[in-house]
Amino acid sequence: MTDDATGGAISVMVVDDHPMWRDGVSRDLTEAGFTVAATADGVGAATRRAAAVRPAVVLMDMQLPDGNGAQATAEVLRVSPQSRVLVLSASAERDDVLDAIKAGASGYLVKSASATELIDAVRATAAGQPVFTPGLAGLVLGEYRRMATAPAEPDEPHRPALTDRETEVLRMVAKGLSAKQIATRLGLSHRTVENHVQATLRKLQLANRVELTRYAIEQGLE
Repeated sequence: MTDDATGGAISVMVVDDHPMWRDGVSRDLTEAGFTVAATADGVGAATRRAAAVRPAVVLMDMQLPDGNGAQATAEVLRVSPQSRVLVLSASAERDDVLDAIKAGASGYLVKSASATELIDAVRATAAGQPVFTPGLAGLVLGEYRRMATAPAEPDEPHRPALTDRETEVLRMVAKGLSAKQIATRLGLSHRTVENHVQATLRKLQLANRVELTRYAIEQGLE
């Protein structure tokens, strides 16, 4: 199993405070061809190790001894912004799911998933696809629709202006096009498109493409 960008095995960091579970998941991933680049048992350890190894995917538990998975997700993405976080938790509570996604997680899987489902979910996450346990995707989309139609707060911060190219890329992201498809349509390189997406996320202070899509809908860009 290889990472398209480097040709090497996809690197994963497993964050869970239960050693037996952490070791079991790490073993399953290794046997499936992934590289387990690091493991961690809490927010602090996850942040330090993510900064050191820059994993492609982080498997994140929600219940950690020094915080929660949403905090850990935000910290990991702060020090390793190219990583993608897939939550793997025993909890399917609405607040846990929404907190994780708002912190930047790409997907949310409950621990009742089979080993095959987990492997497929990690592979999809590495490819940039959102992954959710059945039922949770509707919850997340419903929340973002609610937020998109809610009236703006009077003290909502001013959003910085985007360039014409960034707006063009944002409109295509909102339509569900991948970076590769956008690059083909605009005659740009895949890397250039990704740079525009990352620049837009930074300007708008958004965590991920789900929030970027919501912003585009709010602005009537879809």
